[in-house]
Amino acid sequence: MPVCLDPNFSGENRTVRTNLLRSKPSQTLHDRSDKSVTIGLINNMPDGALEATERQFISLLESASGDMQIKLSFHALSNIPRNEQGALHVKSFYSNAENLSDKKLDGLIVTGREPLTPNLKDEPYWQDFVKVLEWSKDNTYSTIWSCLAAHAALLHMDGISRIKNKHKHCGVFECAKESDHPLMKDSPASFKLPHSRWNGISEDALLDHAYTILTHSPHIGVDTFIKEDKSLFVFFQGHPEYESNTLLLEYRRDIGRYLRGETNTYPLMPQGYFDDSTVIALAALQAEVKSQSREDFLVKSSTVLGNSNLEDNWHSTAACIYRNWLGYVYDQKQRRLHDIDAFMPSHGVDDLAPILAATGAASASNQRRKTRLTV
Repeated sequence: MPVCLDPNFSGENRTVRTNLLRSKPSQTLHDRSDKSVTIGLINNMPDGALEATERQFISLLESASGDMQIKLSFHALSNIPRNEQGALHVKSFYSNAENLSDKKLDGLIVTGREPLTPNLKDEPYWQDFVKVLEWSKDNTYSTIWSCLAAHAALLHMDGISRIKNKHKHCGVFECAKESDHPLMKDSPASFKLPHSRWNGISEDALLDHAYTILTHSPHIGVDTFIKEDKSLFVFFQGHPEYESNTLLLEYRRDIGRYLRGETNTYPLMPQGYFDDSTVIALAALQAEVKSQSREDFLVKSSTVLGNSNLEDNWHSTAACIYRNWLGYVYDQKQRRLHDIDAFMPSHGVDDLAPILAATGAASASNQRRKTRLTV
C-alpha cells in the first residue's frame, strides 16, 4: 500500500512535498485499511542526499507495507550544518524534531551522516540527538537507528564507542541470521546487505550490555542488533534501504574527493557489488590515475561506472525485515489500545497515566471513546 503523508505534518509546503515524493500521482490520506501505523523519519543525511534518502525509505516502506497504511512524517535536527539549498529544503518540507513531543508516532527511523569530529559527542547536533533518543524510549513502540545514528545511540546509552577499521567497509556483504527474533521471521538464513562505513562496534561490548545480535557477517562483523526496553530499539550498521546505484554514487564521490586532494588514499572499490567486467575496468583505470589529468580520469571513470550492470540482490530481504518491524509496531499499538479499553470501565482517566506513558495511544483511545459516545 502506498505511503502517505501524515496530515499533522507541519512543513510549509505540504502540498508541494506530496507531489515531489513520488513520480506517480500522490495518494491522498484516507482510511483505506483497518491497519495503520504512524512513522516519523529524522533525516540527518547531507544536503545532496536528502531527497534520495526520502525516496529510499519511502520505497522500502511501501515494499514492506502489504495491507498496512503508513502515515509518514519528516523531521530534522535543528543544529545539522546545511548549505542554503539544504536549509531551504528542510525548512519547507520538514518539521523540527524539537516538536516531536507534540506528535503521536508509533515508530521512528533515524538516519546517520558523515561525522565532522572524531568524537560524536562534539558534533553540533549531539544534544538534540540525545533529546530525541530519550523521547523515543517513552513515546514510540520501536525506533530504528541507522548506521552512524546507531553508533551515536550506543555511545549515549551504554558508553559503547565505535572502533575505526583500517579501511572503509564498502560493498554488498554476505550476512547470516543469528536469532529467531520475530523481526527475522521468513528471512533467509543467509543474505546480502549493503554497508558503507569506516567504523564498527565490538560484538563483545554489545553482548556485555544485553544487546541481541540478529545478523552477523563473517567479513565485517555485527550487522543488525536490538535492545528491548519500553521501546524496541533496532540498530542497522548496514543500509537495507539503499537503491541499486547508491554505492556506485558514493564510490564516484570518493574518487572525486581523491582527485581534488581532499584525501590521500584512493577509495577501495565496493566489494561484491560490480560485475566482473566493471571490476577489471575500474582496477585498470585506478592503475593509471596518476598519469592522467583529473578531467580525463573523471570522464573515463564515469563512463565505466555508467556501463556497469548493477543488481539489487538485497531488496527482498530488506523488505522482509521492515515488514516484520511494521508488524511489530502495529501489534504493540493494538496491544496497548486493548489494555486501555480493558482498563477504562473500572478506572478513571487519571489512572491511565502509567499505561499511556510510553506511547501515543492516548489520542487513539480518546477518539475511540468519542466514537462510541457519538453512536
